Amino acid sequence: MTKIKADPDGPEAQADACCGERTYHELLVNLNPIAQPLASRRLTRKLYKCIKKAVKQKQIRRGVKEVQKFINKGEKGIMVLAGDTLPIEVYCHLPVMCEDRNLPYVYIPSKTDLGAAAGSKRPTCVIMVKPHVEYQEAYDECLEEVQALPPPM
Repeated sequence: MTKIKADPDGPEAQADACCGERTYHELLVNLNPIAQPLASRRLTRKLYKCIKKAVKQKQIRRGVKEVQKFINKGEKGIMVLAGDTLPIEVYCHLPVMCEDRNLPYVYIPSKTDLGAAAGSKRPTCVIMVKPHVEYQEAYDECLEEVQALPPPM
């Protein structure tokens, strides 16, 4: 009995290759109904880059408990929430807290990608990016685009 080698250009190989990373439109299928305002594909990439730079400077807060604690203390930054978190009750109070304190917030499609951008293997449903001089230009660009998004209904 000999094994037949699979064709590297065959349909099975192409199907395996595409399943590693899902596209932006595939991620939109799993969104919650409250995920507004939603970042565009371009803004999502910019936010991931800004988060990666913030992690190097230790200027992020991640997780619902930590973010909520620092919002209550009056810390400023951009709030990035994952749009595919279930149940919604886990973090549905955070946008209200942000609106009360005039903090910008935005939803992105995937909590696994958000956790990966923060340098973790675990998915993360919320991250607060604080401003810092090392990545101020990227932060300001993201802040401007997040504030330009239409407010939720």
